[in-house]
Amino acid sequence: MTFINHFIGRQKELKQLNLLLKKNSASLVVVKGRRRIGKSRLIEEFGKDFKTLVFSGVPPTENTTLKGELHEFGWQLGKALGQPPFKDDDWNDLFLRLAHHTRKGRILILLDEISWMGSKDPHFLGKLKNVWDLELKKNPQLILVLCGSVSSWIEKNILSSTGFLGRISLNLTLEDLPLADCNKFWQGKGGEITPYEKFKVLSVTGGIPKYLEEIHPHLSAEENIKNLCFERSGLLFNEFEQIFTNIFSSRSETYKKIVQCLADGIYDFEGICNKLNLEKSGVISEYLADLVESGFVRRDFTWHLQNGKRSKLSHYRISDNYLRFYLKYIAPNKEKIERDNYVGQSLTFLPGWEGIMGLQFENLVLNNRQSLLKRLNIKPDEVIYDNPFFQKKTLRQEGCQIDYMVQTRFDTLYICEIKFSKHPLKARIIKEMREKVETVKVPRHVSRRPVLIHVNGINDDVVESQYFSHMIDFSELLYEPYEP
Repeated sequence: MTFINHFIGRQKELKQLNLLLKKNSASLVVVKGRRRIGKSRLIEEFGKDFKTLVFSGVPPTENTTLKGELHEFGWQLGKALGQPPFKDDDWNDLFLRLAHHTRKGRILILLDEISWMGSKDPHFLGKLKNVWDLELKKNPQLILVLCGSVSSWIEKNILSSTGFLGRISLNLTLEDLPLADCNKFWQGKGGEITPYEKFKVLSVTGGIPKYLEEIHPHLSAEENIKNLCFERSGLLFNEFEQIFTNIFSSRSETYKKIVQCLADGIYDFEGICNKLNLEKSGVISEYLADLVESGFVRRDFTWHLQNGKRSKLSHYRISDNYLRFYLKYIAPNKEKIERDNYVGQSLTFLPGWEGIMGLQFENLVLNNRQSLLKRLNIKPDEVIYDNPFFQKKTLRQEGCQIDYMVQTRFDTLYICEIKFSKHPLKARIIKEMREKVETVKVPRHVSRRPVLIHVNGINDDVVESQYFSHMIDFSELLYEPYEP
């Protein structure tokens, strides 16, 4: 059961798509992003005022065959056209049928989960490219959308392919909804729901629209999370297995080991290999790149403060809140849950909860850095570099790790501490922050401004100290900044 019956967010993407309507030629569009991020829903919203034909690939299995994929597409094509299923045994024939019925008028064609659709025919994309060149693009009002969750496959086989070079009008990558859009899932539902209550839900769901749609606002965060995560019938109970099996196929076990390694925090490439007892190789680099491209992991590069250029040093971290929550709390209890033998407990009593919530809080803030920059009164063109920052210990400097830092062209560093606590922060946060700030080795002409981002309030003595140049409450990120 969902409580949202209208479209939320994606205004920037809708604006980009609507610009295509002003062209006098057909458009080929690519949309990628993790499962449940709302790719097909976005396209359906965009195409609601004109004829839309939707076709979806099915997840490949050991028994999947080319004949089966062709049969499925033929059935979907017949249904879309109000005709019996087509039984052609070649993609060329099916594509030509589709082209024949889309020669005139404003038409949107969505090929969803494109990598699954063509998984059994190595010539699938070549045939699709040809029908685009020879038939589909002759209709100047036609838009063809190639959509998929296997972002690395799309990047390699479509975006980086010479076959599609110069043909793609728009390339969209959907990420988590901003917190201000997430907040709209609670609006108008009655009662007063605190920002902390919303945070507990968002610490599990992140900004994934489908997960947020499943939240019942009249239930507490604990009840919602129990229903979604700790019940056999819950959407998020088996979601992990479906995601990794469908997206990463036969190699899913290796990807699982990598994300399990990252569940407790950040690691560089060498640290990941050491923890997994693997030799450093291009294969592991490729797996990590796939996880990054798919939106589950982020690779954060540090940079040189002297010139603002990116360093070769980087760390990997899980950037998907559901993924970490599953690995830490659902997977270890899975057998008990399947036997209906799991006794639910308050979130705050889950083992290591405060440390994990700290990582989840960091993700939410880092995924909303544009909103954060607005609250710091920093314009995009003023930023030289912004990211989590770290420096390695040497004979000349101490090692340090900064949650988030912004370097501006006005010779200013905004050093941000993203701090989760169950209780209002006390004065000791000033001492901890001062020690961090002092370890960052900066050029003499650069100013350092400490910033505190918190979720459960701060004590008066922290405010009265005036140590922090900015103190930003999580609740502020739930609303769009006021712009006069």
